[in-house]
Amino acid sequence: MLKTETKLPTIPITEIEQSAFCTTDDELSSRTLDDEFAVGVRWQKLPIEYMRMKPEELDARIFEARARLGEMVVVLGHHYQRDEVIKFADFQGDSFKLSQFAASQENADHIVFCGVHFMAETADILSSPSQKVILPNLTAGCSMADMAQIDDVLDCWDDLEYVLGDNGGATPITYMNSTADIKALCGRNDGIVCTSSNAPATFDWAFGRGSRVLFLPDQHLGRNTGLKMGVDLDDMILWNPFKELGGNTEEDLVNAKVILWQGHCSVHTRFTVEQIEQAREKYPDVNVLVHPECTMEVVEAADYDGSTEYIKAKIADAPPGSVWAVGTEISLVNRLATQHPDKLVFCLDSVICPCSTMYRIHPAYVSWVLDGLNEGVVVNRIEVDEDTASEARVALDRMLSVV
Repeated sequence: MLKTETKLPTIPITEIEQSAFCTTDDELSSRTLDDEFAVGVRWQKLPIEYMRMKPEELDARIFEARARLGEMVVVLGHHYQRDEVIKFADFQGDSFKLSQFAASQENADHIVFCGVHFMAETADILSSPSQKVILPNLTAGCSMADMAQIDDVLDCWDDLEYVLGDNGGATPITYMNSTADIKALCGRNDGIVCTSSNAPATFDWAFGRGSRVLFLPDQHLGRNTGLKMGVDLDDMILWNPFKELGGNTEEDLVNAKVILWQGHCSVHTRFTVEQIEQAREKYPDVNVLVHPECTMEVVEAADYDGSTEYIKAKIADAPPGSVWAVGTEISLVNRLATQHPDKLVFCLDSVICPCSTMYRIHPAYVSWVLDGLNEGVVVNRIEVDEDTASEARVALDRMLSVV
């Protein structure tokens, strides 16, 4: 029996809030949390003393708390975090590198993950049972992950099994930017997790086992990867969770090689071909470098595309004097520009829009959770139940086998 019905579409709150921190100037410095609460997004409430602390007060307090905790705690900072948080990180990286690093820190009782919710979940799955993972602000979610709700994905999977059971089925691949429940679904259904850097390898892995892939939750990474792997655009279809059979016919599903979940990154879909054309007009020798979460048209118009780690390495290895227009999150672009003053590095989008959920990890939250640990209190712990973690770990281990 088919499960997916036509239903009213919903937009994740995290998507609606994405433009909250956008600005037309270059100033993204932290203010007091009390001031930042004026921005119309959801915030986790904190004791008033943290709300009103000035940046320099918070810096001193965090450094003192870190010194007292010593090796008991490790602080992880995702590349998209604001500089005022990144400076306290023991290790910087993308979501999977950070989770791997967390799992390797056997002396740390507590892992403070300055990122978003799905990243903290992955760290909890990969770390030891004795370690506690903390997300400083529980409202730091991910709009892309929120676009693939587990009930909708389960309905989709049931429909695909019903329609495709006698036609080769589908191998599920989920991007790291998904909930533990989605990773677990892939784990128990012979699927795999991917990162933006190893997505082509996971496609190879999947097509070595069957003729069809369900890719969650970012349609753009899935489409761009499919094209790189030689899959024709006509052989890729979109699954809209708000329509019966995802808006497709049974024949569409049988004939498809890649079924793309209708999700996207709110940051990377801001970049346009027009922005690339403007950059080339201003700087004829510019190198355009974008993330594969951008739309197909933007990736095709760029000179290079790749993961966050690829973007960092590409600019680091570039010759002095080279010019780079980058299509990824502004906090990382600004950091790369600072780290490489011998090159001109700028963001394709002139309107500065940090990832609004990442940006909710304000230093006040970091100070609050560290002070709690010094008092023996663990706040904002992220725990994945063992059944879900076990199944998700299967899909993550498969990913490691193809890296």
